[in-house]
Amino acid sequence: MTLNTEEKKALSEIRMQKALEFLDDAKSNLDNKRFRTSVNRSCYAALNALRSLLILEGANPETHDEVVTMLSLRFIKTGVLPVEIVKNFKTLLSRRTDVDYGDFDTINEDEAKESYTIASSIIDTVNITRQKLV
Repeated sequence: MTLNTEEKKALSEIRMQKALEFLDDAKSNLDNKRFRTSVNRSCYAALNALRSLLILEGANPETHDEVVTMLSLRFIKTGVLPVEIVKNFKTLLSRRTDVDYGDFDTINEDEAKESYTIASSIIDTVNITRQKLV
């Protein structure tokens, strides 16, 4: 996909809006004690935020692993973002996989709250970085 600068900015904004919507969904589900769904939405909130950042650099990953790789190469290795972003995103991915595919997942309220907090932190950090790039 070849996008000009304005198209990248527009797509970045769309993805960030989706991230914020999913974060709201995560919070609602957390409040309603739907911990599995909250973890799922927290993960996808972070994923969309990270993709909103990557598109500004012309990277359009299609898988979760590609997001981690491209983020590491373009933002972690260069020192723009702290390595904790990748570690925290991997935590969300692991939990999301457990709740979506595991038959005997054991996500509790504390883990769901932590997942929400991690996603919120990722979004905040990404948004600050995005503003510097646009």
